Amino acid sequence: MPSVPLEPHAFPMNRLQQLTQNGQAIWLDYIRRSFVTDGELRKLIAEDSLTGVTSNPAIFEEAITRGTDYDDFIRQAAKQGESAEDTYGRIVVADVQLAADDLRGVYDRTAGRDGYVSLEVSPHLAHDTAGSIAQGRELWRRVNRPNLCIKIPGTEAGLPAIRRLIADGINVNITLLFGLPRYRAVVEAYFGGLEERVAAGQPVERVASVASFFLSRIDLAIDPQLAEISKRRPELGARAKSLQGRAAIASARQAYQIFKELHRSERFRRLAAAGARRQRLLWASTSTKNPEERDVRYVEALIGPETINTLPRQTLEAFRDHGDPTPRLEESVEESRRTLGQLEELGISLDAISRQLEQEGVQKFIKPFDHLHAELRKKLGTTGAAR
Repeated sequence: MPSVPLEPHAFPMNRLQQLTQNGQAIWLDYIRRSFVTDGELRKLIAEDSLTGVTSNPAIFEEAITRGTDYDDFIRQAAKQGESAEDTYGRIVVADVQLAADDLRGVYDRTAGRDGYVSLEVSPHLAHDTAGSIAQGRELWRRVNRPNLCIKIPGTEAGLPAIRRLIADGINVNITLLFGLPRYRAVVEAYFGGLEERVAAGQPVERVASVASFFLSRIDLAIDPQLAEISKRRPELGARAKSLQGRAAIASARQAYQIFKELHRSERFRRLAAAGARRQRLLWASTSTKNPEERDVRYVEALIGPETINTLPRQTLEAFRDHGDPTPRLEESVEESRRTLGQLEELGISLDAISRQLEQEGVQKFIKPFDHLHAELRKKLGTTGAAR
């Protein structure tokens, strides 16, 4: 499953460019206005083969409240009596449009395979199907760029929203995926949306979707449980210790096997015959949280075709400096399956961990989202709650 080649490089490829040659797209988990207007995004596209940008409420909260990029914009909004919600909406729509325009060349060159910017619906809608659909449609209309992806959390309520937006022909990035059963359900939702679209006689060739599987948070949740098992049950200490730091990569490698299984199914073959694209796996939460671990471990372990890695700036720079671009995604597949089985044998429920991380993930986006709106209300001199 080779990737669409980008333009040839005039000079020896750096490590990030080599990832592209090995079939993995590199997206950046970062956005702010000066990053685009100062030409930094264009530089990464040209020099590092960057092919996408992702955003989330925490990223916008940092960009808007901890810098001066938007001060003039906010002052004008205050003079016009705008609400915090309207001001926030105008800021993020404008920023995403600017980034999408910089990436439009990638989108055109790869025939819509890459070149996307992701924009998330309000985290308060994570458990609201109708609200997610309505806001997803509204953001799609307002941004008005074909290389936009609407981010929808992969919650139970998110599944029908994903299906409906795909059926509408709207690109979707499914976020906050932690478990294999939910990942499978997300692919099924994507297929269902495509099938609705085909049945309605609508084209599917340019409908794109990615499924964002989160990594480091899985290990952060499981490793303390393994440490506690070692402490309470010394006879299991060596076994528990050997599994520390392995759950996330093992889960991702098994997710990739599910990806291959479902996209080789007769169901998807029929969709592909109508022009449908595969829903690629995107590795998210790829910064290493444990200082004793290699800072690019979640990148190096999951390099393979038909995948995307969305990197924070620090991790991107670290990989450019000392990352190993050798494909490893399909190494130790059986070992990864055994790892997950051994965790269950020790009493660690991966389903329970996934549910916990999903709930925490939603809250981790709600907190900066609400803080950002509170700060905007202060600057605007308005009152009210974010929706």
